[in-house]
Amino acid sequence: MLIIHSILRWLLLVLLISSIIRSYSGWQSKKAFTTSDRKLFLYTLITTHINFLVGLYLLFFGTFGIISGGLPAGVELMKSKFFRFFWVEHPVGMLIAIVLITVGNAMAKKNVGDAIKFKKAFWFFFIALIVILATIPWPFREIVGRPWI
Repeated sequence: MLIIHSILRWLLLVLLISSIIRSYSGWQSKKAFTTSDRKLFLYTLITTHINFLVGLYLLFFGTFGIISGGLPAGVELMKSKFFRFFWVEHPVGMLIAIVLITVGNAMAKKNVGDAIKFKKAFWFFFIALIVILATIPWPFREIVGRPWI
C-alpha cells in the first residue's frame, strides 16, 4: 500500500501542477471555462481523495500504524520526530490540502464569471500545493525521509 500511496503522490503532484497552470492561464488570459478544465480539476480531486483513503489505511494499519504497530513502549508521541510527523503533521497537512483542493474544485463549479472561477481555483490549488510540498516525507528530510517511490 505504501508503494501505491507513493505513486499516487506523483500523479497527484502532476495533476495539481497542471490544474494550477491551467487555472492561472485561464485567469490571466480571460479564457472560457471549458469541460476539459472541469475534468482536469475533477481528476485532481479524485486522485487526492483516493490517495487520502490509502493514506488513512497506512495511518491505522501500516507498518507503523496506530492500530497495527502502535507507539512503542516508552515513546512519547510529540517528542518522537518520526511518529509526530507520520501520525500528526503529515495527516493534518494533507487533510488541509484535501480541503483546499475540494473547495477549489467547488468554487470552479459555481455560477460566476470564468475569470473568477479560474482565480479562485488557482489560489486554492496553489496553497494546497505548498502545504503538500511541506508535508511530504521527501528523501532529504531528516528522520522522516522516504525514498522517491
